[in-house]
Amino acid sequence: MEATEGRKEFYSNYMLFNPKKASLFDLIALLFSKNLKNRKFIETSIETEESFWYRLLVFLTTLLQKFLLTIKTPMALAGQTVEDMCNLFSNNGGLFGLIKRIMTGKVVIPDREAANYVSFIGYSDMRMDLSKEIVYGNAMYYPALSIMASKAAYNNAAYNKSIVEDHWGVHFILQPDTQVSLFRNKTTDHDTVVVCFRGTEPFNTDDWSSDVDLSWYEFGDIGRIHSGFLKALGMQKVVGWPKLVIPDITRLAPLAYYDIRDTLKDLLNKNPEAKFIVTGHSLGGALAALFPAILFYHDEQLLLERMEGVYTFGQPRVGDEAFGSYMEKNLNKNGIEFYRYVYCNDMVPRVPFDSMFKHFGTCVYYNRKYEAKIVEEVPYKNYFSIFGFIPMHLNAVYELIRSFTMRSKYGSEYTDGWVMLGVRLLGLVIPGVANHFPRDYVNSTRLGKPDDALFLPLHTNKAPGFQVPLLAA
Repeated sequence: MEATEGRKEFYSNYMLFNPKKASLFDLIALLFSKNLKNRKFIETSIETEESFWYRLLVFLTTLLQKFLLTIKTPMALAGQTVEDMCNLFSNNGGLFGLIKRIMTGKVVIPDREAANYVSFIGYSDMRMDLSKEIVYGNAMYYPALSIMASKAAYNNAAYNKSIVEDHWGVHFILQPDTQVSLFRNKTTDHDTVVVCFRGTEPFNTDDWSSDVDLSWYEFGDIGRIHSGFLKALGMQKVVGWPKLVIPDITRLAPLAYYDIRDTLKDLLNKNPEAKFIVTGHSLGGALAALFPAILFYHDEQLLLERMEGVYTFGQPRVGDEAFGSYMEKNLNKNGIEFYRYVYCNDMVPRVPFDSMFKHFGTCVYYNRKYEAKIVEEVPYKNYFSIFGFIPMHLNAVYELIRSFTMRSKYGSEYTDGWVMLGVRLLGLVIPGVANHFPRDYVNSTRLGKPDDALFLPLHTNKAPGFQVPLLAA
């Protein structure tokens, strides 16, 4: 347990699901019994659950999590093998180059910590440079910068440093662990720190399990929040979110929230003109959405005054309706913009299910033609929608065909590589998988059709409620 200042019991109710303890008997019994206390895999302050449909949802998601647990090791091994093979070919000049090097005994073995080691997500979109057409002052500057940062965050610290400094010409601050990175973009026009949370690893079943998990904690006037995302940011189950913690040398890694907060406070105190934005893709988007919630809870005025906005991509739901109201109220109070970008049939923004968790913020939805529109909710708001089954599969076919026309229509930088083509083929079987990859989000921020005027902030004029109608691109 952490030594803390201001310790107090900070959650009122909770419901935690542990798929490791869930036997088949327990799962089936849940469907016919309202008593939650009798289920070994459920730890909760609530005695009963009347809704059969909710219990069915718990049954299905827990079953899915148990399946993910069984394939955890082979999935991780397969992912590492795929990444290593991609890097082996890349570092040795492709297939024929590798054959030649094998014959000469000069094979370059990939180093997973090296700046040239690229993740699987990285190989799905090899673009490294920022768009030259979207510059500071353009309404799409922060979103375009944010998705490129979110894509880079899937790689190791050395790769991130190389991309940020060598390709973008900005200063890399730190990557304290594999979950978050910070860099600073300072020019004569602006001084912006970017806090970027890493997203769901495609071969990490723990990450996917967190996305579909229905576990939650309820906090007084704040509402219910997804427990997995809280834990990823460093919540301590017993004492919650104390404003100050005493360092614990026995802890293997720093508590993410406190590490980021203290780094930002130090940087902003030394640079009075600097501001910052928070971003992330997938699971990283959930952490980016939750980070300001804790700043509100702690009333961190310095950081709240200097936060320009939050930009998430393919973000899962992080809390219930009460939490959404809490966030909307505090975002408006502090004049902080929150934009949640969703591309087409991306499966992750449609989980966990809408019956428990709700989205908040301004949703910018892109269809398969990269046309942007602000919506209250995306089509087929739950992934397993019977109405979306056929349209989602048809869309996957369209996107596979589109892969072969993007080059002629938009230029070589929009050509899908072999990895992305393979992902789009998988999308024929599991629609929405390919839509979740950062590539289509990068395309969306660069190609968004100006058919509708989107009310996006003019970032050089931050003020509560200040918005200017600008085109999407």
